[in-house]
Amino acid sequence: MFNIFSEKKIPIPQGFSENDVKIESSICTGEKTIGFYDKHSKKLMFAELVKSESDIDKFYNKYGIERKK
Repeated sequence: MFNIFSEKKIPIPQGFSENDVKIESSICTGEKTIGFYDKHSKKLMFAELVKSESDIDKFYNKYGIERKK
């Protein structure tokens, strides 16, 4: 059956893979962000704020990536 409330998966951004997902934590505030790590610029791209574990799960689900725990 078709679920109208299912979330559409977004393709992984070009130039990145599921192995490029990284979580960074601020030294000052402890604030966490998740995104795709660019090895060349050494920056987190397509970053999103993480407030809880469910935000991490949502990020992985958004891109259709299986989370390795």
